[in-house]
Amino acid sequence: MSRLPCLCHAAIFLSAVLAPGVLSAGDLKTQIEPALDGVAAKVIAWRRNIHEHPELGNREVRTAKLVADHLRTLDMEVRTAVAYTGVVGTLRGGRPGPVVALRADMDALPVAEPEGLPFASKVKTMWKGQETGVMHACGHDAHVAILMGAAEALAGVREQLPGTVKFIFQPAEESPPEGEEGGAKLMIAEGVLDGPDAPEAIFGLHVLPLETGRLYVKPEGAMAAADELAITIRGQQTHASMPWRGVDPITIAAQILLALQTITSRQVDLTLAPAVISAGSIHGGNRGNIIPDNVEIEGTIRTFDRAMQEDIQARVRRTVMDIASSAGASAEVRIEPYAPVTYNDPALTGRMSPSLAWAAGANRFKAIGVIAGAEDFSRFQERIPGVYFFLGINKEGVGDWEAAPNHSPLFYINENALIVGVRAMVAIAVDYLTK
Repeated sequence: MSRLPCLCHAAIFLSAVLAPGVLSAGDLKTQIEPALDGVAAKVIAWRRNIHEHPELGNREVRTAKLVADHLRTLDMEVRTAVAYTGVVGTLRGGRPGPVVALRADMDALPVAEPEGLPFASKVKTMWKGQETGVMHACGHDAHVAILMGAAEALAGVREQLPGTVKFIFQPAEESPPEGEEGGAKLMIAEGVLDGPDAPEAIFGLHVLPLETGRLYVKPEGAMAAADELAITIRGQQTHASMPWRGVDPITIAAQILLALQTITSRQVDLTLAPAVISAGSIHGGNRGNIIPDNVEIEGTIRTFDRAMQEDIQARVRRTVMDIASSAGASAEVRIEPYAPVTYNDPALTGRMSPSLAWAAGANRFKAIGVIAGAEDFSRFQERIPGVYFFLGINKEGVGDWEAAPNHSPLFYINENALIVGVRAMVAIAVDYLTK
């Protein structure tokens, strides 16, 4: 944050030496202001439309069509079916310059939404063999609507833009269906960061239950690395009245779940970096009077340090295998990397902080600590410098982290805050291109 005064003075100097007829970043943003005011209601309408019709990863067909149709009305080059359902829009400015990318994720979650909102989701689908509701419980509906609004505002000044903006609408951030690839990794494999319009930097945002309308950022490691954890415990089926005739994988699973928590609480030095091990799913058996053969556990490991990540993975494997073996069972542990640490390039974060300060307004741009959530936006950051920032969307008067978290069926979005996200995306694109 200490970079702000220096960067602001640099911007003033640069604007003074621009060629005649070329608008400065400040002038461009002033010119865009009426469009920002005009797009606010559209952003809310788009968000409600997407919220009412949520789609899981790699199945965002309706959402992708809504996005692609909108980008085509703005006379952009539009590429569809990227990584199954992804959409990439390319806005070429009227003047030569760099290429910058703005990204939004499109997928919803297998969460049943409670009644209450007039645009609440009633969608149901099958997920991992079970019927479930589908809900935008993480705010990706807002992300898509915000980027659609930014696209419209920037398209209105395309002749004055010195460079190109790529709008990346990504499927399957939460995860693709079993047996499929997806998300940022697949979009990169299919070339969204390559070719003559290869971006040299990328930016994205996420809504969080923070004070409404504020923008937040953290340089360097901002969000955790995430590993997907799957454990299979193989016992021996028997009648529940005679457990000594078999090997009980349910009791063993309970012992393993408790023991895993001692890894972070007793075995690693959390003063070096935070770490979390959580189980989100456990399945075994189909009757109360039968001890089953197998139990399946699914969970996640979150870390911020590579050495600690590897150490925890080894401790998880050892803990599971030793407990299972001690009870006469066998076990299999599968750990798959989902995303590395979301790392905000510190120089780029400092350079773009004035843009976020402008978008948020006076005294509404803040630093934030590390967040144990994970984001596959980090896959883009492995290839090019990027900054991932956060938008507060709580109800008025509700402070940071006081409301229901992302992935809760009670997750709430204050739609009045969405225009701040649009302003942020627009400001970042304009300021970066007019560097």
